[in-house]
Amino acid sequence: MCGIAGFIDYRPKGKASASAALQPMIDSLVHRGPDADGVWVDDEGRVSLGHRRLAIIDLSEAGAQPMNSSSGRYSIVFNGEIFGFLDTRRKLAEAGVAFRGHSDTEVLLEAIEREGIETAIANSPGMFALALYDRKTREVTFVRDRLGKKPLYIGVGKDALFFGSELKALLAHPGFSSPSLDQESLGLYVRYGYVPSPRSIFENVIKLPPGACLTVSVDRAPASSAELLGMAKTYWTAHDTVASGLKTRIADESQALEAFERVLDQAIQERLVSDVPLGVFLSGGIDSSLIAAKTEALTREKPRTLTIRFGEDRFNEADFAADIARHLGTQHLELTLTPQAALDAVQEMPDVFDEPLADPSQLPTLLVSRLAREHVTVVLSGDGGDEILGGYGRYAMMLKMERLARRVPSFLPKLANAAPTALLDGGLRLAGRALPQGMREQVSGDRIGKLAEILRHGSFRERYREFISQWHPDDLLKADFEEAGCAYGSAEVPAGLDHLATLMYLDTVAYLPDDVLVKVDRASMASSLEVRSPLLDHRVLAMAWRMPEPLRVSSDGVGKIALRRILEKYVPRELFDRPKQGFSVPINDWLRGPLREFAGDMLSSDRISKAGLFDHRLVDRRWSEHQSGQRNWGQHLWTLIMFEMWRDRWGVGS
Repeated sequence: MCGIAGFIDYRPKGKASASAALQPMIDSLVHRGPDADGVWVDDEGRVSLGHRRLAIIDLSEAGAQPMNSSSGRYSIVFNGEIFGFLDTRRKLAEAGVAFRGHSDTEVLLEAIEREGIETAIANSPGMFALALYDRKTREVTFVRDRLGKKPLYIGVGKDALFFGSELKALLAHPGFSSPSLDQESLGLYVRYGYVPSPRSIFENVIKLPPGACLTVSVDRAPASSAELLGMAKTYWTAHDTVASGLKTRIADESQALEAFERVLDQAIQERLVSDVPLGVFLSGGIDSSLIAAKTEALTREKPRTLTIRFGEDRFNEADFAADIARHLGTQHLELTLTPQAALDAVQEMPDVFDEPLADPSQLPTLLVSRLAREHVTVVLSGDGGDEILGGYGRYAMMLKMERLARRVPSFLPKLANAAPTALLDGGLRLAGRALPQGMREQVSGDRIGKLAEILRHGSFRERYREFISQWHPDDLLKADFEEAGCAYGSAEVPAGLDHLATLMYLDTVAYLPDDVLVKVDRASMASSLEVRSPLLDHRVLAMAWRMPEPLRVSSDGVGKIALRRILEKYVPRELFDRPKQGFSVPINDWLRGPLREFAGDMLSSDRISKAGLFDHRLVDRRWSEHQSGQRNWGQHLWTLIMFEMWRDRWGVGS
């Protein structure tokens, strides 16, 4: 696991000048690779590749990067891991390839020599982002893993192209000065709490989409980021994988479950290959408990498990995690997240997340990563189970709303949307019997306005988009602009998906790579910790979509049935069979308590007005409603706080 950065200078100024410009770029990524750094610049100073190394496999100099292929044709900088690379290495060795070391990067590089990059990547499961220079064709090829676990930003400047694992690497180059805020990306950010791929918060900078490769000439500069995106090609898509799974369903449940467990075991076993200590994130939920149980079964020594404890009981799964760790006999460690620890961590958010992200669980993710790094360098996590096997609680709520949408007259949501909260509270008490039983206690005056917003939309996908939205950009942003689309509205959905499967698919191609995986990557790499997620192996995802529906979600809406059935082989059902809590934090309470003064400063009317980006009257109103307890706007306010902190840190949009 590492950090990569570099550039193509279309008006080269010489090797010395390029080296001097490259060094600050890789220095900005020292947290991603504290063990070593390396640079490679061609004789012209046209192509510059930089690398920061976190040594995981092959700790010797033979694993150092940038790395050249045996023929000298290719030079590569690589961030991530190729899983199962030992089989590829064996086949190449049998074909006569002589290896200098035993790193996965060298194996990939020699596979590219033999087979070409497209075939080599297609045969390489893993999490990665890379830049490969081909001296013969005078081209640089960028590649990102299938599900977007590892990041790669690419920016177009004047007579140059820049790339890096994080935006801060691009900002460190003297030729990438004063980038402009992308207004459409800001609109998407305030709606979702993250910037969806392939956009970034800056104009003329893209995130290479998951499962994509992009080849550019070192002799002809691209005119814009739009041109870059037009040149990108996909080598794998979730769409095709899901469509194929639907066509090749395994009808027999026992056969399907056996096949799924076999693929999962392979994914876990491959992720246990490490030359440094390894542990497991254990929240006490289904996914992480299964990964911990499988790791314990597949390793000789009892693995370390790590969890975080919240002071507020309703957010706590630490006791459940401790019970499971005790049953498995792991070496269990936990960290208590206090409001003061959270406040301290908040100050670090704009450095850790140099593109604004507003997922409050970024705080405990950062802190549990630090705890882990005190003991291990690699951890396995349970990320991915919710998207591929229907585990999110919001799915059941959304399907209830969908049933309600078919029963409610169209004029009622419009009336409710225009009504004050107090009136909604009273009306809900009178009309509560009209709601499904499961929704009566969950929907209050605080939520009925949101419900009305959702129900006024005309299609299922529009209603889900509204359901997961925070601010309406046209209400909040002062600039006049047309809101950009993203996967929730524009992604092609495979034919034959029902509503639940559609939600799972959309979250797989949008929320997972642009929120969950960004959060995990930045928070873990800020602590120089590698996180591996077996459930996000593309072969596991493919097999999940081949299983019959009863193994994914039960008829009464319980998700992750396959994982539950496998887990009960290792852990008694009573230790894990309970409602999902998720990795959330009490952000509503904290913004009224220990974070109130800080948040109030970030969202003050003077500050918001001076920046001129947001409608300060709307922000003031929601802040007041939140402080009075009239409404819970914690997530909405957190989104603006994270942006304001980011704006302060990076000097953009002010």
